[in-house]
Amino acid sequence: MIEWGIFNDIFAVAFNVLYFVIIIGTIIVVILDNRNPVKTMAWVLVLFFLPVVGLAFYFFFGRSTRKEKLISKKGYTRLIKRPMAEYQAQKAFKYPEDQHQLMRFFRKINNALPFEGNKIEVYTDGLSMLQSLIKEISKAQHHIHLQFYIFEDDSVGRLLRDLLMDKARQGVEVRLLYDDVGCWRVPHAFYEEMRGAGIEVRSFLKVRFPLFTSKVNYRNHRKIVVIDGRVAFTGGMNIALRYMRGFSWGIWRDTHIKIEGKAVYGLQTSFLTDWYVVDRTLITSSRYFPEVEACGNALIQIVTSDPVGEWRDIMQGLLIAISSSRKYFYIQTPYLLPTEPILLALKTAALAGVDIRIMIPERADTWLTHLGSLSYLDDMMRAGVKIYLYQKGFLHSKLMVSDDTLSTVGSTNMDFRSFEHNFEVNAFMYDTASALALKEIFLQDQKDAILLQRKTWMKRPWYQKAKESIVRLLAPLL
Repeated sequence: MIEWGIFNDIFAVAFNVLYFVIIIGTIIVVILDNRNPVKTMAWVLVLFFLPVVGLAFYFFFGRSTRKEKLISKKGYTRLIKRPMAEYQAQKAFKYPEDQHQLMRFFRKINNALPFEGNKIEVYTDGLSMLQSLIKEISKAQHHIHLQFYIFEDDSVGRLLRDLLMDKARQGVEVRLLYDDVGCWRVPHAFYEEMRGAGIEVRSFLKVRFPLFTSKVNYRNHRKIVVIDGRVAFTGGMNIALRYMRGFSWGIWRDTHIKIEGKAVYGLQTSFLTDWYVVDRTLITSSRYFPEVEACGNALIQIVTSDPVGEWRDIMQGLLIAISSSRKYFYIQTPYLLPTEPILLALKTAALAGVDIRIMIPERADTWLTHLGSLSYLDDMMRAGVKIYLYQKGFLHSKLMVSDDTLSTVGSTNMDFRSFEHNFEVNAFMYDTASALALKEIFLQDQKDAILLQRKTWMKRPWYQKAKESIVRLLAPLL
């Protein structure tokens, strides 16, 4: 009995030592990774105070994939051969003077080709977007490429699924790419029915044990539809009933755009790159990049970002855009958990007299993320940033507009996850007409929002402030 007790004591000591070594070792790995100090400190705090939970979270969410590659340089060159030729064949257009640095940055770092002569149509509700999407899909002759973070098995998802199946039976190539984590709750049979009708369906970065590692942290948040290489859709909307119906407590307010013109090449390139990642098939035929005539006056760059590349392309581009603004910079975002550089840029611009307005929902779909968002408001208001709380429902719009010259719509939220962990895509537009249209949408939404007053905000209960501050410590991990 005594020997057994000694054995237990030795085992307990060995276990504790091993456990301690693992925790300390993980903390050292996090520190030596030389990440953003704020993010590093968040991981250290979680690992130190919640070691069991911290280890699990780090295993699933914390490890970096920055050294990996999505596609070889040679493969990507083959993929963009036709868009590059069309870009070089353009008559030399005049870069908007105020946005020349931003466009040059995206061209150099992101390989984002700017194309003129595009036409856009903006949708601010799910129903109008869905109706337009169905109309364009119905006209498809050669191919339909769809990519969504969420494609639900509900009345809206089934409606679109049936239409896609009909088009596939007619001989149209249909490819669907959905995010594996975003669609965890969707029955496997839902996609199998599509495959049975001839649709090529793939999930992005499938997460399955024992491969259930840091893949779960890097999700494809892009929303892209490309039809016959001539018409494309992108923005903040997924395929689910709630995007049409909203919630019992309010509407679902979102922003999506339809693009016609050569800028469609950018969305096609993004889709085909992601398709190669999951299918290992490199689709480069010119049939997917047909000749497209100018049909409008919008000058557009399609910009992507991902957790794999060396730079934070969209975040760094926004730093340039905010710092370059002279009159105003308006932002709509459902989640406001900005990285330190973005936060500093916003405050600096406001202090310099730029009219910085940020609109977030008064009530969000994710309680924890919303609580973290609220922790940033006082700091920004002190610098002169105007904060608007949208009251008509849930504001899911990812819209930015500045100085009547620059505007962008896409999938990118103003938070750590979008900037550092997700695969995102945004259309950056450099024409006055697009900027004025999106500015008007912001100002109309402003009528359904309240301007937050700092004096009133400071009077909220101390325990509310405490909850916000605690969640803010975890902001880089949310």
